[in-house]
Amino acid sequence: MHIPVLLKETLEFLDLKPGKFIIDGTVDGGGHSSEIIKKIGPNGKLLGLDWDKDMMSLALKNLKKLAKENKVELILVNKNYAELRDVLQNKNLGLADGLLLDLGFSSLHIESSGRGFSFLRNEPLIMTYNDNSLPAYEFLKRVKFDELSSILKDYGEERYAVQIAKKIVEKRRTKKIENTFDLVEIIKEAVPSKYLHQKIHPATKTFQALRIYLNKELENLKKVLSEIKNIVLPGGRIVIISFHSLEDRIVKNFFKEMSKNKKLEILTKKPITPKYEEIKNNPKSRSAKLRSAIIL
Repeated sequence: MHIPVLLKETLEFLDLKPGKFIIDGTVDGGGHSSEIIKKIGPNGKLLGLDWDKDMMSLALKNLKKLAKENKVELILVNKNYAELRDVLQNKNLGLADGLLLDLGFSSLHIESSGRGFSFLRNEPLIMTYNDNSLPAYEFLKRVKFDELSSILKDYGEERYAVQIAKKIVEKRRTKKIENTFDLVEIIKEAVPSKYLHQKIHPATKTFQALRIYLNKELENLKKVLSEIKNIVLPGGRIVIISFHSLEDRIVKNFFKEMSKNKKLEILTKKPITPKYEEIKNNPKSRSAKLRSAIIL
């Protein structure tokens, strides 16, 4: 199971009690949800969403028995959290007492999805969570230079965005870019040699940018936030865990605007970050930032 980040803090901010209806909008393998279930039983309800059908199967396997033991109604839906409002309406579920969005990139996607999320494994360059989205290898065939360099700069904060975009456009004329290692080699050719020996892998930001863009991750976050009053009850809690500055900025600005208009009470003046011990046990948690609020 994916190790849940900032678990203790998440459970505290959600203010979990028996009988509550909680949504885990990014259920993944069920890391956070398994602990939520223990707190909301008996008579609680958990709605878990994930865009990846394999994650849905894994969540069902991990949570079904636990939900039964704790007398919690478990509802799992293979949808993106941006569709939450429609899911609640279609299933006649009403509004929730709490919403969790862990925007982190699952280690399970890196290790076993086979969809090209990792630059350390040679896999088909797909980079999407489901089969309905345009795969990265198709996108890289047709994207124009200006658009690609903007994507790498805006979504990946890549300092060599122009050079990498230029090299991709140049190379695709003579070579298919179909696998992760095809793209990694192009990136290595495009950047200065000193960039190859930094702390982070030279392909990190390019892969991040393409993943965020192709899966519309920032747009989906903005959409769910814009509909929050149709998802969470007044007095209900929201907890959002982000892992890079683009996401955190969206959440921070949204909280600020809603608070100014007296529609939300911010519980975290500054984002909560993992303590040393958690980072030591789970290094992938180091960039996590948790923000929480109460809907008014």
